[in-house]
Amino acid sequence: ARLAGVVILEATIDREGNVTNVIVLRGLGLGLDEAARSAVEQWKYTPTFYNGRPVEVLLTVTVQFTLQ
Repeated sequence: ARLAGVVILEATIDREGNVTNVIVLRGLGLGLDEAARSAVEQWKYTPTFYNGRPVEVLLTVTVQFTLQ
């Protein structure tokens, strides 16, 4: 389809550093939204701590698709 652009996602990083609750805020369609979502769901983060305790964090991710 020769489509390029960005997909913007919102995700929650849980107390263990896993990506959960991924929502597409702005998509491109043609399966690219789901490809970006699947990729982000596989990421692993170091847990964020607040006052010595792990906390959930809300994260906005931009995935860029380019033509080569």
